[in-house]
Amino acid sequence: MTVRLQRPVAVGPALPERPVTGGAMDRVVARRGPPRWTYAAAAALVAVLLAAAFWRYAPRGDTQSIARDRLTIARVGNGTFDDFIPLRARVTPLLTVFLDAIEGGRVEKILVEDGVTLAAGQPIVELSNAELQLSTLARQTEVEQQINNMRSQELALSQTRLTNERALLEARLGLQRARRQYEREAPLAAKGFVAGRVFADTGDQFDYEKQRYAAVSRSQSTDERLQTSQLAQQRASIASMQAGLDIARANLAALKLRAPVAGKLSGFDLQVGQSLARGERLGQIDSPGRNKLIAGVDEFYLGRVALDQRARVEVTGRSYAARVSKIYPQVKDGQFQVDLQFVGDEPAGIQRGQTLQAKVTLGDPTPARLIPNGAFYAESGGRFVFVVDPDGRGATKRAVRLGRRNAAVVEVLEGLDPGERVITSPYTGFADKDRLDLSARKE
Repeated sequence: MTVRLQRPVAVGPALPERPVTGGAMDRVVARRGPPRWTYAAAAALVAVLLAAAFWRYAPRGDTQSIARDRLTIARVGNGTFDDFIPLRARVTPLLTVFLDAIEGGRVEKILVEDGVTLAAGQPIVELSNAELQLSTLARQTEVEQQINNMRSQELALSQTRLTNERALLEARLGLQRARRQYEREAPLAAKGFVAGRVFADTGDQFDYEKQRYAAVSRSQSTDERLQTSQLAQQRASIASMQAGLDIARANLAALKLRAPVAGKLSGFDLQVGQSLARGERLGQIDSPGRNKLIAGVDEFYLGRVALDQRARVEVTGRSYAARVSKIYPQVKDGQFQVDLQFVGDEPAGIQRGQTLQAKVTLGDPTPARLIPNGAFYAESGGRFVFVVDPDGRGATKRAVRLGRRNAAVVEVLEGLDPGERVITSPYTGFADKDRLDLSARKE
């Protein structure tokens, strides 16, 4: 049985039919994005990159950033090392004799002017000193009195010597007579021709004469020894007083000051009537035409500079040979002093106090690995240098061993290869760092 369903019939006025558009079938569809885990991975990647950049560019305790244009960078290379020391030497007279007032006094007459060339023994200035003159006269009188006393004593001693000699002669004569008398009576007394009493008296006289002669001899010897010693002492005393008198006379003569050597007078500035004290400096005499050079040398070379080492001195475009004549080992302000003396002819026209350029040769030229000399050596002591990276953006401290150096270059013994670049300017402010960032620029 078939059942049909019929659409109900609307009651009322008929409604117009809508056109079929399909709008009822449209719906909003949600747009789908990447998974959430991709956002987390991207954030982690960014954090890693930021950390790497911070580690690479952030300042560290052993790293310092510095502008490249503040530094001097040089390249390591091979070349010939000239082993010499450049010096600034000061001209000084080879021989200088100072003039001092041996005795004080008043300036009476000035005989020369400052700057003149003197001959040995030439008078320079005359002084007066009344006290010294009186003292010299008094000493001379005393010496003369002592000489007179010594002559009187010599005369007395001479008379005593004659008296002693006369007494000795008389004692010898008496002894001889007594001996002859005794020798004559002895055989006669034995035969009974001379009485025993008479012979006994003769024997006693003979013994007495022997003892008297011995006593006189001893007395003469003692007197002679004492007289000789006394005369020697008196003569020594007179000689000493005479020497003192000679010194006083020399001091008196020194009031007329003379040039002790030939040379050029300098530092001489006196006025007539001026009073001078004993030992006061009057000036100096410099050896004419003979000069030496005094130069300061860095203490680094103290063990390498020796006597008679060769040197060259440049004067007005010409080179003159010289040698190291003296070394003063005392170090002051990081330097010690040396004297250079010309070998052969000296430069004409050089003046005392003039500064000249000199070179002291320490060894023969040799091939070596070199870097330019710079102020870095003073702070590193040649123990390390900063080596610039190949890209030029940084520099790393490296331990090296440096050898000889001159004004231009330093010899490299270990630690650097040819072609590498190093910083040769001062390491002030970063000598304790291990690395430098050279990417920064000076504002």
